[in-house]
Amino acid sequence: MAIVAGIDEAGFGPLLGPLVVTGVAFRVPDSQAHRCLWDTLSETCTCSPDRDSRRLAVADSKQLFRGRANFSALERPALVMLAAAGQRPRNWRALIEALAPDATAPLDRYPWYTGRNIDLPLSDAVGDIGTRANAIRRDMVDKRVELVGVFAEPILEEQFNYLVSKTGNKAVAMLGTALRVIDHVLRCAPDPRVRLCVDRLGGRVHYREALQTAFPQFELQILEECPERSAYRLANSSRVCRIEFVAGGEDRHFAIALASVFSKYLRELYMHVFNDYWSGQVASLRPTAGYYTDARRWLNDAGAELDRRGIDRATLVRQR
Repeated sequence: MAIVAGIDEAGFGPLLGPLVVTGVAFRVPDSQAHRCLWDTLSETCTCSPDRDSRRLAVADSKQLFRGRANFSALERPALVMLAAAGQRPRNWRALIEALAPDATAPLDRYPWYTGRNIDLPLSDAVGDIGTRANAIRRDMVDKRVELVGVFAEPILEEQFNYLVSKTGNKAVAMLGTALRVIDHVLRCAPDPRVRLCVDRLGGRVHYREALQTAFPQFELQILEECPERSAYRLANSSRVCRIEFVAGGEDRHFAIALASVFSKYLRELYMHVFNDYWSGQVASLRPTAGYYTDARRWLNDAGAELDRRGIDRATLVRQR
């Protein structure tokens, strides 16, 4: 057997809310490690969200989620795939505990997160999670595919600013977070072969030095470095790992697309809690998705209340 995994992020650009990097790892027969999981699970999953409602749409989160009106399209694959693996988190904090156990304690450092929770699913239109999950579970058992782990790293506002100030560059901070997720994936199972695909991190092409520093136990070989793909072979006496950084990876790899779904889903839940808190503090304050232009509008509208309460902007507004 081999591990096939994907990593993607959500929230690299916004001023408000967290950055979330997620890894998703599957175990598959060694002979199928290079086969597309969309093909392997084609009876129950599809990459075309508008084409076949009988199958679960697993695609780039930007294709699935175009605003609150269709939140169910993002929530459905996240909760169904977790249920297929035997996990049924009933609320936001239980979801964080399942995917990112170390991320629960930092919540209480922020007034807009502390003590707050929301029930899941959030959308009434998500459908019957259990029925869909049972179908996918049977399909995975038949194809000898197992979801062995979902590993998220939510980087909250103050922590994000600390990492950026420490590294001097938010892209470097995000790469460090991605390397931690890669480490989670490598530790999740002892299978001798690992194929791990990461959505390309900005315009970076060269990852050799970062990988060697993060994983000194492996001997590293550069397989390819070009604008479309940077591929590396990491090997030691017990494992061979191929790690690829791929441009447009959400459209090429099932595991990256699913990682994109989890990252975006987690970030949107954080923003739901954020907006729910602040709408109760400032009359007529419209919610924000946290991206630059609308975040500036939100900060202007909420500014008087933020000043009145002495909110340190370094805990609220992310550095760019």
